[in-house]
Amino acid sequence: MDFALSPKAEEACERMWDFMRERVFPAEPVYKEWLAAHDPHGHPPVMEELKAEARRRGLWNLFLPSLSGLSNLEYASVAEISGWSPVIAPEAINCQAPDTGNMETLHMFASPEQKQRWLDPLLDGTIRSAFAMTEPDVASSDATNITTSITRDGDDYVLNGRKWWTSGAADERCQIFIVMGKTDPETKTHRQQSMVLVPRDTPGLNIERQLPIFGYQDQHGHSEITLRNVRVPAENILASEGDGFMIAQARLGPGRIHHAMRAIGMAERALALMVDRAKSRVAFGKHLAEQGVVREMIAQSRIDIDQARLLVLKTAWLIDKHGARGARTEIAAIKVAAPAAAIAVIDRAIEVFGGAGVSDDTPLAYFYAWARVLRIVDGPDAVHRRSIAKEELKRTPPYLG
Repeated sequence: MDFALSPKAEEACERMWDFMRERVFPAEPVYKEWLAAHDPHGHPPVMEELKAEARRRGLWNLFLPSLSGLSNLEYASVAEISGWSPVIAPEAINCQAPDTGNMETLHMFASPEQKQRWLDPLLDGTIRSAFAMTEPDVASSDATNITTSITRDGDDYVLNGRKWWTSGAADERCQIFIVMGKTDPETKTHRQQSMVLVPRDTPGLNIERQLPIFGYQDQHGHSEITLRNVRVPAENILASEGDGFMIAQARLGPGRIHHAMRAIGMAERALALMVDRAKSRVAFGKHLAEQGVVREMIAQSRIDIDQARLLVLKTAWLIDKHGARGARTEIAAIKVAAPAAAIAVIDRAIEVFGGAGVSDDTPLAYFYAWARVLRIVDGPDAVHRRSIAKEELKRTPPYLG
């Protein structure tokens, strides 16, 4: 395995770092002030300026190998850099969740007509999308539990159900929902589900409320939605009836690389802030950087970050070589390891900053909240540990003595 950056990836990372320093970091206070003065789920004008600049610099849709020419391994390092400003940078380069997963889904499974109507404007950054799978009334970590019904009625499907944590739906730019529900509750467990495309303005689709994460209103809203006799044409189904679970699994592989590397980027920024604080803050007659306990925190943070990064890069390499099915255990492992490493590093940085660390004067409090949420989104840690253990129990060791 060779994780050295290719010349193409090195050049993309250099351009990304220039963009971050020259445009993204200076835009953070502008973005924050606009949201505070207008709409916490809104779309600050500075974002359109950043998107135009990202396109000019060739930093657009880098997550999709067929368009960017970057492998999953090559894009991973760009994703890490974007994680230094996880609210702004991914959206600025059109590589933000849930749109990346939705675009990959449409790229793999949509009909030509569906691609033209929805994928093309998503790739162009003129609309946004939402993925509606999780439900409040069942344990959605087991996707076979979902209860939303998708019933065939002549040339239409009729949807009824309740979803939540439908990220980005509060933004008026969110024009299409990919909704997962059951088309045949009587068939085999993993063939009961289907996915249907539901335009935002479809009668019966209602946004009920927004769910904050630890008090933060982010991602342009995490919405609870209801579907009451929502009627869409039968051609709005993705792939075929019964393919919903398969699509959900296919959607998750590369997306977990993106999430994990952005978490590592957050951890790197937290470590950089911790080191800077330790060098400048004096307590008990000397700088914090001279205190043994602080040095131990800095050293352990570097170890945690580098270990997690190597596992994610290995996983990206495996996906490039063998596809997501060839990296099932590793995909589950990075979903556990990367947020855990980020939480540990961010927590240490908060400790070094003291009261400032839990305020909004630094990005650390938000980083901590979002890193903790990452242990739940796309399936909680326990589910992924279960999958890893299941694979491990199948292995035959080379020796038992």
